Formats: sequence, C-alpha cells, structure tokens
Amino acid sequence: MWFDSWFDLLRIVLVGTAAYAALVVVLRVSGKRTLGQLNAFDFVVTVSLGSTLATILLSSDVSLTEGLTTLALLAGLQFLVASLSAHWPRTRTALTSRPALLLIEGRIQHDELRRNRLTESELRQAVRSQGIGDLAQVKAVVLETSGKLSVIPESQYGNGSALKGVGGPEAG
Repeated sequence: MWFDSWFDLLRIVLVGTAAYAALVVVLRVSGKRTLGQLNAFDFVVTVSLGSTLATILLSSDVSLTEGLTTLALLAGLQFLVASLSAHWPRTRTALTSRPALLLIEGRIQHDELRRNRLTESELRQAVRSQGIGDLAQVKAVVLETSGKLSVIPESQYGNGSALKGVGGPEAG
C-alpha cells in the first residue's frame, strides 16, 4: 500500500490547504484562549482541533464541509464554555479545578501532593528547574489548573496577592 492514486494525493493537497486556511481563520476569530491551554478543557479543544484537521486531511469519508463545521463547532463550544466560566463563578468551579498549594514557606504539603497525584520528586524537579537548590528559598509552589507547577521564590513573593483563590493550607 505504497501508492493508491494521484487523485488521493491531489485531494489531500486541495482539501488540506482549504482546511488549514479555515482552521487559521477559526482560531483567529475564536481568540487566543482557544489554544491557551489554561485548563483541561482548553487542552481537550486543542487536541480535538488537531485530530479534526488530521481526519479532514486523511479520510475521504469526511467532506470538507463536514470537517469545517466540526472545527467551527469546537471553537464555538470552547468560546461558550469560556464565556460561561468567566461570567458565572459556579460554572467555572464545576468546569475547572482550583489551583493547589503544594509547598508553602519551604514546607511540602504532602496531603495536597497525594490529593493531586504528584510525587515529592516532581515537586523538587519543578523547583530545580527554576534554578533553586534549597526549598527554604521557595515561598510557594502552586499546581495550576493547567497542570503546570508555578514556583514562587521567597525573593519574588511580595504581598502574596497572586495566591488569592489557591486551595490548600495557609493559602490566600
């Protein structure tokens, strides 16, 4: 199955070009958040858009119109979910997790690590990746809703207002 036909290749080039151009337009219209990966839902949409584009390119069973409708639907649903979560806090709480405080003032919060299925080794790796060799120099480590670990060194803590809304002991 090295080669089927020139028509199949031409279809991929033509449909792929049109689908790619449409995806660029959909992403520009839907805004930066669509690919922002601020939380799990943003990540799912990003993966879904890529999967949809691949299906449009490779499956002759899916028409260009069906594929473009799917891309627009995914972006529209993402816009709707983002709008609902921005305007209604209860919706945001239902759709996204709260950031979790994993370390405060150099002390590891083992209950939060277990609750979020992380290891002490992963926490220490995040601290090291910021060029910090001593946990005592770290004021806080936060597991963000995106799954990223934010490390806040003692020297950058300020008044701690960035920790407002973070779950865990002694959080703001």
